[in-house]
Amino acid sequence: MSDPSALEALLRQLDLDPLDRDLFLGETPPGQGRLFGGLVAAQSAMAAMRTVEDEAALHSLHAYFLRPGRHGPPIRFLVHRIRDGHTFTTRRVVAHQNGEAIFNLSASFCLPEEGISHQDTTMPEVPPPDGLEDWEVVRARMVGSDVRWESAVEVRVVDPDDPDGKPQPPRKRVWMRAVGPLPEDPRVHTAVLIYASDRALLSTAARPHGLRWGQRRGASLDHGLWIHRTPRMDDWLLYDMESPVAHAARGLCLGAIYDRAGLRIASTAQEALIRVPRGS
Repeated sequence: MSDPSALEALLRQLDLDPLDRDLFLGETPPGQGRLFGGLVAAQSAMAAMRTVEDEAALHSLHAYFLRPGRHGPPIRFLVHRIRDGHTFTTRRVVAHQNGEAIFNLSASFCLPEEGISHQDTTMPEVPPPDGLEDWEVVRARMVGSDVRWESAVEVRVVDPDDPDGKPQPPRKRVWMRAVGPLPEDPRVHTAVLIYASDRALLSTAARPHGLRWGQRRGASLDHGLWIHRTPRMDDWLLYDMESPVAHAARGLCLGAIYDRAGLRIASTAQEALIRVPRGS
């Protein structure tokens, strides 16, 4: 369930310890199974942001999940200063845990400037978040468990998965926001957006095949994010996701993130590995 203490833990995990000029250490939470990839992505982006000017904003990132992260052991983030330009700055971050590279990130930053602006898509008409079920409640019911994970980001589901596992269109929409107030630092809001952007994408590709929680094995393979406007993660954002194609156990997922005024804040793309366990 959503819990302010989970947000406090996330903010602590995003507050990396500097070990050297371009080397940072991040803690991981206790738990079982693989570490949530959105956390590693957010920490890696925060490491990159710590090496650029405050005025430079992250506008895009491209990343690969190399190995599953583990709960407990800390992660070292090594930042490579690829380019420092007049307008654009490029960083590469490799996350290491237990002596192995688990995540690779390329990030681009730019200084603000006036220029062209348009938005060809409109935010879909969906019910407001109030009254919709929490993502963790829905997931616990789908797997038949009374255990509900504490979450730093509240997610309200517009299109829940079918409880009987019937195939559904490859589209999912959710509202999301931090469960409590955030610091005014735009870097923190950006990192929390990156963290949240890894939620629900994989399950979108599983919907046409009726693969519910517990009936599939999956993992994010890569992740792309483009930030069009400075995010505010302390208010509701709508995440509109679709999976236009899947083949050979890999599903492509695309996403658009809107604020409540209908402005498109960010766009995402991810390829996910989805396998059906043998004997299913």
